[in-house]
Amino acid sequence: MSILKLKPIVALIALTAVAPMTTGSANAKAGTNIGILECTIEPGVGLIIGSSKDLSCQFNPDKGRSERYTGSISKLGLDIGVTNESYVKWLVVAPGSVDPGALAGTYAGASAEATVGLGVGANALVGGLEKSIALQPVSIQGQTGLNVAAGIAGLKLRRRE
Repeated sequence: MSILKLKPIVALIALTAVAPMTTGSANAKAGTNIGILECTIEPGVGLIIGSSKDLSCQFNPDKGRSERYTGSISKLGLDIGVTNESYVKWLVVAPGSVDPGALAGTYAGASAEATVGLGVGANALVGGLEKSIALQPVSIQGQTGLNVAAGIAGLKLRRRE
């Protein structure tokens, strides 16, 4: 079967896997949207049981000034292949307004992605300030390469001045 015939199948599998992750904030306390976090994820290689990639992000709060963050996203579970630079956008949900730098911390949640040429993925994560911040995918992660991944994702963010 050619790669062109596989693309729709891979995209359908990825969307089926990530759709449930976009509907709720798992264990996060009830909250409201406080802004958008947009990240660029560096290229990387999946090493069968996991991977780790550096990222840089910009948080655009509904109120206040934009903030920059750096960090890494790691996956534990099936992760096979190579991806180029990718982009992801999360809706940031918190129990109320947060102080500058509050997104810094560790997040965990579910992850799924599939790429044959062009691909999709999503990571629904909870963590940050007393594990009260949820990052919900508002757009499916866009990437290119050849990769299949599913499992637990971890995100570490540090505020960049």
